[in-house]
Parts: sequence; C-alpha cells; structure tokens
Amino acid sequence: MHYLMNHEKHYITLNNYLRAHYGEKIYKISLNPGFTCPNRDGKVDTTGCLFCSSLKSGDFSGDVSLSLKAQFASVKERMQAKWEEGSYIAYLQAGTNTYAPFDILENTFSTLLNLDEKVKIISIATRPDEIYPEVVELLKKLKTQKTVWVELGLQSIHPKTYRFFHRGYENDSFERAVKLLHEANIDIIVHIINGLPYETKDMMLETVKYLAAFPIQGIKIHMLHVMKDTPFGEMYLKEPFSLLTLKEYVEITAEQLRYLPTSIVIHRLTGDAPISLLIAPEWTKRKFVVLNEIDKYMRKENIWQGDLVK
Repeated sequence: MHYLMNHEKHYITLNNYLRAHYGEKIYKISLNPGFTCPNRDGKVDTTGCLFCSSLKSGDFSGDVSLSLKAQFASVKERMQAKWEEGSYIAYLQAGTNTYAPFDILENTFSTLLNLDEKVKIISIATRPDEIYPEVVELLKKLKTQKTVWVELGLQSIHPKTYRFFHRGYENDSFERAVKLLHEANIDIIVHIINGLPYETKDMMLETVKYLAAFPIQGIKIHMLHVMKDTPFGEMYLKEPFSLLTLKEYVEITAEQLRYLPTSIVIHRLTGDAPISLLIAPEWTKRKFVVLNEIDKYMRKENIWQGDLVK
C-alpha cells in the first residue's frame, strides 16, 4: 500500500486507507453495550488495568443508558451537523466486547447489523483472552454481511510492564487470539501504549518489532494518559513517575513506524483523554500538534513506515 503514502504523510493513515477502499469519508461512531471486563468482575482480577478509568476505556463512547440504536442515532446526528456526508464504522469501544453470555453477544452483534444502511464496518474492542472458537464463529457470521474488525488491547509485550499494570493475561493469549482470528480471515487491530512506567525506548521498539511478525492489519499507538479516577492517577499524585516529553514521544513513535510493514494501517498515533480527567502529560491535549510534529520529524529525517522492515 505504498501508494497511500505521500510527501505529507510518510505512513499509511486510516483516513487514506478508507477513502481508497470506499471512495468516501468514513466516520467512527463509538458505542457502549454495557459489558464489563474479566479484569474487573473477578474472573481475572478486580482492579482492571491500572491506567483504565471507570468507563472501561470508553470515555468517549455512547451513553450506556441508551440502546445501541439510540446511541448511534445521537452520535450520527452530532456528526452530520459538523461534517460532510459519509458512511460509518460502528465501534463497540467500552469494556470487553466479546465477554458476555453467548445469547447476549449474538443479540448485540445482530443489532449492529441493523443500525444504519451506511454502516460499512463493525469494529469490536476486546481482550485477547476473551477470543475463543465460539466467539470467532459468531464473528464469522457477522462477517458474511459486514466488514468486521477486532481490536485487541496488548499495550506492551514485556512481562515486567504488563504485570505491573495488571493486564491479566500472558503473551501466549494474544498469540492464540491472533491465530484464531487470522484463520477466520478477520482483520485484527492491535493497541499499544508508549510511555508506560519504567519502559525504555528499546522496550517500546521491541513491542512493535514483535507485532510486525504477526498477520495483523492495523495498529493504534497511544501515549499513556494519567487520569483521575484510575489507580495510575492515584499513584502519580502521590509520587509522580517519569512521563515521555512530546519530543521523546514523537521520535519513538516515528521510529516504531519504520519497523511496521506497509500492509499495516496506522489507525492512531496519539490518543484523547477527557480534559476534566487528564492529570498528565499536558501536551497530549494538543492532538493535532502531536500529529503535526510526527509528520514534520519524519519528513525532516526522511524516514517512512516500513523502511527498516527486512
């Protein structure tokens, strides 16, 4: 997909990828089906990942008190008031969206099929340890009618790191999930976080090099947000730990892109946190500044996604 890169963008952006494949703008509508997480309800743990808020990484998703159809209609109305016409990605964002009784999953996925005729893609965020054959069979049925993406929260491959933030599963769970989804021909998007406590630049690069060897189709790279209402937030307020500067984040992220083959779409290079909840780092409030700095750095250094792939 080299043709999707250009002088301005030295990597494969999600926007360029979607426009090339669908010929129009595709908007993501984040939804909250109200599912919990095995890392919160006691199956794995009760703490959750230490960076995760009480909204289970769904700080910008729909109002859980509304049905999925009502959530979708509400967000769609706001988007149509601001932007041009387009089609949609229905995104189950909050919680672990393959973690529910089978009949509830079946009903939820069926609802997604009937939200709107302009929904082109259904994207389901979940944990790798909640991908199992019965769920994959359900996803395969869904895939006969819509494009399906599954988003897996990995964050880091380093045991010292993921045990520290209470991820609750080992890397072999991720590898099994990727195998099952790949065999079902379902697109896989992986989330990682830069700037987790005590990780070095080399460790962050190793996470990306590890992912580059797997048959994944997309990646989301986030900066660690320290937020109120999270264990990390409480830890940071008591005894601040080191966080990446904007300059460090830009250089590390740009370097990571060099190890990712151009078959992988870059879905995100920075993240959002609610301003009311964000404790640090302050520079993450300026999302477009972060993206512009990454673009400027890559142009200045003449580096491109995949240019270190062997």
